[in-house]
Amino acid sequence: MRLLLDTSTFLWWIEGGEPLSPPARAALSDPANDVFLSAVSAWEIGVKHALGRLPLPEPPARYVPAQRKARRIEPLPLDEAAALHLTLLPRLHRDPFDRMLICQAIVGGLTLVTPDPEIARYPVPTLWF
Repeated sequence: MRLLLDTSTFLWWIEGGEPLSPPARAALSDPANDVFLSAVSAWEIGVKHALGRLPLPEPPARYVPAQRKARRIEPLPLDEAAALHLTLLPRLHRDPFDRMLICQAIVGGLTLVTPDPEIARYPVPTLWF
């Protein structure tokens, strides 16, 4: 399975804060699955850190890549096809970062690992419960 982490899932996994659901934890621990973190999530982390809303032990430019590599999470760039898919999404979710992750998952054939019930309203495979 090809998994795309939403930003909160990535942070919970690396920080051990909010517990991951058993299905999410099992999927992330399965070496047969490919796990990705979007550049969109890196952007969101950087923005929230700069605004003082997300404390991190070191600057995001070092923290995110180091944590991603330590867990064998592949980077996922934002490409044109995913960006343009945004025009096809209904306005069910207001968070622009989540909307781009939804587009990347749809266009890339990825399962989005997220606890956000609003995301499940879109035609994208999700994994949490």
